[in-house]
Amino acid sequence: MENNWRNKMSKSNDNKTKLQEEIIPIKGMTCKNCVGKIESKLNSIEGVQSAKVSLMENKVFVKYNHDKVSLKGIKSEILATGYSVDGRKPEKKHKNILQGIAYGLIPHIGCIAFIIGAVLGVTVLMQFFRPLLMHRNFFYILILISLIFATLSSIIYLNKNGFMSWAGIKRKWKYLTTMYGSTIAINLVLFMVIFPLLANVSIANPTPTGGVIASDVDESSFSSIKLKVKIPCPGHAPLISQELKTIDGVAGIKYSFPNNFDVFYDPAKTSKQEMLSLEVFGEYPATVLEESAAVSQIAVTEAQAPAPAGTGGGCGCGGSSCGGAGGGASCCGG
Repeated sequence: MENNWRNKMSKSNDNKTKLQEEIIPIKGMTCKNCVGKIESKLNSIEGVQSAKVSLMENKVFVKYNHDKVSLKGIKSEILATGYSVDGRKPEKKHKNILQGIAYGLIPHIGCIAFIIGAVLGVTVLMQFFRPLLMHRNFFYILILISLIFATLSSIIYLNKNGFMSWAGIKRKWKYLTTMYGSTIAINLVLFMVIFPLLANVSIANPTPTGGVIASDVDESSFSSIKLKVKIPCPGHAPLISQELKTIDGVAGIKYSFPNNFDVFYDPAKTSKQEMLSLEVFGEYPATVLEESAAVSQIAVTEAQAPAPAGTGGGCGCGGSSCGGAGGGASCCGG
């Protein structure tokens, strides 16, 4: 293209003493809109006879009157338009990264709505999205959908701007890397950080005394069990927490990475068997790692235990009971 352009310019150059021809390398162009933007800007400058941009070569071919405009002035206009010239860079726009984030988030809108609904107590949302979350491969499907979005967008972009070739793909490797990298990154952030954190966010649940507590319960006031649940990824943690909270008597749940859940509950209202019988544990089996009783429950149990032989069967003074003449029992020494 460069040689053809120079030949045409040399034939049509009527005033060689005043007209200059330059080929200016440009960086930062991504599509045909960039081409149109630069050509429109340069052709509107007084003294520029013609400007033709090659997107594939990243160059602009300019014919101009150097008495009316300088090469430096032309390059400054290109820079002001938002593209790099001679190593000078304009303020960058992170459009590709934002696109990747959008494609990473779009498939998760339903899941995010479920979590928000669960936290706020919106039963309709919980019931609507629960069947999806009960699917073991649900989150992996969401990742696949995210990548499909990114792929379709990339294909449309490459085809629209004339890059649908191996050479074009190599030319736009940064664009593609940013697109797929940000898409995958947003999925990893959701699965490994955001969703697991939300598993410990809860609206307070009723306590046996009628008050309310959140996930940071007073551990000494309730019995507890530690469950290890076979969830496919930490992103399923909110589902497990929300299912456990549907049981009356469960006071709070603390999730810890990657798949452990400390459940605090009132043994007068529920039991380990009731919790493990939840439907969710049919899909994601749970193993009990630890169990502990509430301090108050331990105290009651100890108080009800029979006294050891030879201790006097309940003498407050610590002595043994003796049979008196009247048949009554009294503490020795009393």
